[in-house]
Amino acid sequence: MALISRFRRVLTGTSSICSQFSSIRLNSTLTSPKLFISGLSRETTDEQFQEAFNPFGHIVEAKVIRDRAIGRSKGFGFVTYVSIEEAEKAREEMNAKFLHGWVIFVDPAKPREYRAPPRSESGPSEIGFRTNKTVGWCGYN
Repeated sequence: MALISRFRRVLTGTSSICSQFSSIRLNSTLTSPKLFISGLSRETTDEQFQEAFNPFGHIVEAKVIRDRAIGRSKGFGFVTYVSIEEAEKAREEMNAKFLHGWVIFVDPAKPREYRAPPRSESGPSEIGFRTNKTVGWCGYN
């Protein structure tokens, strides 16, 4: 009997934690109509993504971010609406909801930070190649 009551306490405590977490995520106010959506399925296409967010207003752009090398989704995307009110409505309705079997989270998009290009410590050698700094690999079989 004690085990059942402990189990029940754990289950009810988890739901209150989840509701507190989702309310914390919704407390910040939007300053731009662009939303960041995380937790997307790897199979979600741009079209499916746009369809899911279409009912909340006029979408300027909906894009799932993909890996450049292999073209697979990175599991997040951005949606831009015409107005902040439409974005806020989409955020309230879609945050912590299921989309294609995955729970997604909708947050305000942060402005992109400037990142300096990587600096190369070793310059080209006299034959025109850069040195390989990979440890443990010599290039021969």
